[in-house]
Amino acid sequence: MRRSLRLVPLVAALLVPACKQGPDFARPAPPAASAGYGQTGAGRALLAEGPQGKWWEAFGSAELNALVEQALAHNPSLAASNATLEAARQRIREVAGRSLPQVDANARAEHEKINLAAFGFDPSTFPGITNPELELYTVGSGVTYDLDLFGRNARALEQVRAQAEAQAHQTAAAHLTIAGRVVTQVLTIAALGDRLAAVNQLVDAGTRNVKLTDARRIAGEGTLVEVLAAQSRLSEERAQIPGLEQQLAEARAMLAVLLGISPAELPATRFSLSTFRLPSQVPVALPSALVHKRPDILSAEARLHAATAAVGVATAELYPNVTIGANLSQSAPHLADVFSSGFRGFDLFAGATAPIFHGGTLRARKRGAEAEARAAAATYRQTVLEAFGQVSTLLSALDTDARALAAERESASLAERSLDLSRKSYQIGNSGVLQVLEATRANERARLALVDAQARQALDTARLYVATAGGWLEDGATP
Repeated sequence: MRRSLRLVPLVAALLVPACKQGPDFARPAPPAASAGYGQTGAGRALLAEGPQGKWWEAFGSAELNALVEQALAHNPSLAASNATLEAARQRIREVAGRSLPQVDANARAEHEKINLAAFGFDPSTFPGITNPELELYTVGSGVTYDLDLFGRNARALEQVRAQAEAQAHQTAAAHLTIAGRVVTQVLTIAALGDRLAAVNQLVDAGTRNVKLTDARRIAGEGTLVEVLAAQSRLSEERAQIPGLEQQLAEARAMLAVLLGISPAELPATRFSLSTFRLPSQVPVALPSALVHKRPDILSAEARLHAATAAVGVATAELYPNVTIGANLSQSAPHLADVFSSGFRGFDLFAGATAPIFHGGTLRARKRGAEAEARAAAATYRQTVLEAFGQVSTLLSALDTDARALAAERESASLAERSLDLSRKSYQIGNSGVLQVLEATRANERARLALVDAQARQALDTARLYVATAGGWLEDGATP
């Protein structure tokens, strides 16, 4: 009974609730109702909760979908990000283990010679008695428990959980970025292919101009100067082809890297902008929704949480730390007796350590943690502002792209009609070759400008999806 009563203070201490030090994290307030992007995207933007899931499927290309899925499964940088996330999750388990009792076992076998003089015996007064030698076998176990009265371990666990959450959102951002890069790279390849096709058509048209001028020269209605002018223009058009082919090869090589394969392993990709279906409306997250789904904002928020918890860790280090525990050991001179109750010993203990003087390091650490928390808060605000600015810019681009594309289509149509009339006029002798060449040059500029306008609209649409899409987590997991 007396032994049991001695345990009461220890049990009572064990039940004392921890008192967390430092500030509690409060999620930043959402944007004010007046906060917005400033543009509506010429009717193509639908302000709602934003795109969900596999947003790239909105482009209506099964081949594009397959390439994105391949990149998400095999891109090496994503594999590294996933491994980093797993390390962060294991860190949570590591720190969480500190809040549980720590149990250790030990075993020891030793041969020792006892120095009797160390115990106050003078060997000269006891003739014939020598220091004895013996074997000693010991097995035992011990348990310790940190009461964490001021919440140091609790704040540390809160900190690593927030860090893991930040890493999870960073991993989500990496997946979103890779998906966006694959889509934009495929659209770039399509645009280069269309531009190359347009130049090849212009080369065909230039070849026809050369034949036309040469036929008129042979018939005595034209001059060699006209033929040479047409040939010069044809050479200029052909000179564009090698550069476009090189750009196309570089774009394909970059796509292969994103897919996690070598360029030689990339199959033939013949994309055209006309094969993609641009959505009539792009679902864009409202500002209040964007801050709760965009992964870079969520990552900055989680890092702010971690920095706030670090202030609590540093504050708790200014207070005493109380630990309780017990040890049980069995020691015997013969191995057969090591588990006998007659050779058993134990002790129960409670200990406390309190900082007295550390040269100001603990308070400096606390002030440093507070400064880092202020920096994290400023970084969060900057991340939100940059996100709003990016979305606003892309919404404005949608408006500009729509107007520019309409103008380029009209210009291309007029240039094509003008070229056709110039050729007919030249054939009947009503105009010279220079008029035909100038109409050809205008048609070339209009057709290439149309391809560029189509590419800009497709790329800006993809970028807007990326800017307002949510993140990706493996199996939907959260830290």
